[in-house]
Amino acid sequence: MSIPDFQVLLDETVRNYRHYAQDGKVASYIPELKKGDPRWAGVALMTSRGLFEGGDTRHSFTLQSISKVITLLVALEERGMEAVFAKVGSEPTGDSFNSIVKLETSEQKPLNPMINAGAIAVCSLIPGDSVEERFRLITGLLEKILDRSVEIDEAVYKSEKETGHRNRALAWFLKDINSLEGDVEEVLDLYFRQCSILVDCADLARIGMFLATKGITEAGIPLISAQSIRLATTFMVTCGMYNASGEFAIQVGIPAKSGVSGGILGVVPGRYGVATFGPALDKKGNSVVGIRMLRHLSQVLELSIF
Repeated sequence: MSIPDFQVLLDETVRNYRHYAQDGKVASYIPELKKGDPRWAGVALMTSRGLFEGGDTRHSFTLQSISKVITLLVALEERGMEAVFAKVGSEPTGDSFNSIVKLETSEQKPLNPMINAGAIAVCSLIPGDSVEERFRLITGLLEKILDRSVEIDEAVYKSEKETGHRNRALAWFLKDINSLEGDVEEVLDLYFRQCSILVDCADLARIGMFLATKGITEAGIPLISAQSIRLATTFMVTCGMYNASGEFAIQVGIPAKSGVSGGILGVVPGRYGVATFGPALDKKGNSVVGIRMLRHLSQVLELSIF
C-alpha cells in the first residue's frame, strides 16, 4: 500500500470496529483497571517509513501481561536458554492465564512464560542485588527501544500488590516446587512493577517493530540477539493470546501478546510492528475491538506468517 493509504486504512478500521466494545467488559479484578473507558479504541502501525496511527493511540495504559515479553528477553540475555527453560516449559496450556491447575498435574513447572506462573518464574531469574536493580534491567531495555524514559502507574502497582492474591499463591507454589529463585515477595514485587509500566498504543507498535527487525532499534543499534527474539516471538504465536492463541493464529496469523488493560502488541516479522488498544475485554482477557481490528488489518495487508 502507498503511504497515504496506511492512514486511511487505520482511520477506517477504528471507525468501523470501535462499536464492538459493547461486546466486552473492562477488567475489574484489579480495581484500578476499572477506570478504563470501554469506548477507547486505537491502532498503530510502525513501518520502515514511519509510524501511522488511528483513534485513541495516545491514551496511557499499563503493560500488564505484555511485559512478559520484555522480561523474557532480559532473562534470556542475562541468564541464557538453559537457565530459563529449567524453570519454565514451552507448551501452550489451554487454561486461563492465571490458572494453577497445570502446576500440579504437569511436569511441576509452569508450561510457558506467557502465563502468570511462568512469568513470575522468569522474574525470579532477573539478576540483581535488589528489586530496584532488577527492575532497571527491564525498564532499561524498554527505554532503549522507545528512546525515552518509562515509569509505572503507582496506583495500579499498589492495587495489584494489594489484591494479587492469586499471583501470590502461584508464587509460593512455584517456590515449593523449586521453580522460583530468591525471595518470593521480592519476585512478586518485581512482577507487579513490570505489569504497571505505562505505555501507549504507539509505543507498542515501536516495540513490535523492534521485534520484527530481530532486536534492532530505530537508530539501527542491535540490543537483543536474534535467537532471543526468535524464542520470544514464537511464544507469542503459541501462547501470547492466552487460551485463545490457536484461534488468533488462524484468524490473524502473527505473533502477538495481549494485556488485560486492553493493549495488544503485534509483530509482522521483517515488515511491521502493529498494536491495538481497547479496554473492553472478552471472556478470555483479550481486547474485543483489538482482535477485530487486527483480523481486518491482517486480511487487507496480508500480514499472516502462515
